[in-house]
Order: sequence, then C-alpha cells, then structure tokens
Amino acid sequence: MDIVEQPVGRRARNKQRVRDRLYSSALEVIMEKGYDHASVDEIAERADVARGTFFNYFPRKEDLIGAWAEQRRESIKAAVGETAPAHCPSAQSQLAQYMKALGRINDAEEDLTVAMLTAWVRAGRPLFEDPHLAKLFEVVVENGQKTGEFSRNVSAERVSHALRDLYLGALYEWARSSPASRHPPLEHRLQEIVTLLVDGIAAAPTRLEE
Repeated sequence: MDIVEQPVGRRARNKQRVRDRLYSSALEVIMEKGYDHASVDEIAERADVARGTFFNYFPRKEDLIGAWAEQRRESIKAAVGETAPAHCPSAQSQLAQYMKALGRINDAEEDLTVAMLTAWVRAGRPLFEDPHLAKLFEVVVENGQKTGEFSRNVSAERVSHALRDLYLGALYEWARSSPASRHPPLEHRLQEIVTLLVDGIAAAPTRLEE
C-alpha cells in the first residue's frame, strides 16, 4: 500500500518561515560585520522578531555555524552529484570536474564562505568536510584503477583522503588570503591540485644511451 505524505500544517510552515528569515538575516549581518560582531539583537531586529524568538530556533549563536555547515554539505552533494561520470571521458577529468564544482560553490559566496569558515575555526570546530566527499573521490579513483588509468599499487581510499585534505588545505589558504590575492578563482587552484596529484612531480626516467 502506498504511503500518502501528510501535508505540512500551517503552524509548521510558519515556524519554517521564521527560521529561514532568522537564518538569512543572520548571514546578512555576519557578512556585513563579521561573525564576532554580529549580535543576536541585530539579527533578531533584521528578521523582525523578538530576541527570545532567536533562541527558540538557535539555542546558541554558534548553532548558526552548524546550520551553515549543513546547508553547505547539501550544496556540495547537489553540485558534485550533477557531474555525471558519463559526461567525463576519464577518471582524471571527473576528479577535475568535482574540484571545479567545489571551487564554484566557494567562489560564488566568497564573503559568506570566508566569514563562516573563520567562525568555524574560532569556534573550535574540526577542519573536516563531510566524509561523503572523500567517498565520491574514492569511487572515481577505483574506476580509474579498473580502466588502467590509475595505478593499482596505491590505495584508492588513501588517495581519496589525500584529495580531500588537499582540497581543505587549498580552501583554508584561500579563505585566509586577502580578497585581492584570491585570483585565480579557487576552482582553478583545485583543478591544478588534481593535475599535480595525478601527473606527479617525479621526472620521467632518463633513458641510458647504448
């Protein structure tokens, strides 16, 4: 028997609208003043709600960081998920497309990303990205090994973790740099990482003359 989803009630819809308004107002204030200087009072005023209402949805100001991180995870899953393997002629090109998608997410919301990443670190959160991302990298590497594009002498899991760590390193370096030095865009830097990792830095073996 098919399960019929019950329509969302008016009360639940109103609560979601208030939460969304608070969240978007918080992001606006944070981008304008930085996380440390964004007060709950100003966020509530921007959202046109009472101060106490803020804490009904976000018990602590730090919960805004968690909400942003969750939304970011969903954006990453959606963006990377649109990169279908059938549209990429090789595993390397698919990895490059994944990095391109990640770069575009950050480049498109540069000010917000920098502000929230800074807040994330100051709040003592780990420098960690959703494990879903490393797993996606791992699947691509495994496919590349099956087709002979990548060496089978390396662990696909370790390579995927290296890709994730290189992405995080580039992301935080990009976030720490001045706006004027964030060029070329992050997506270009990330694609360079794929090329460096895949091609390696070892020189081709020298052929001895007979």
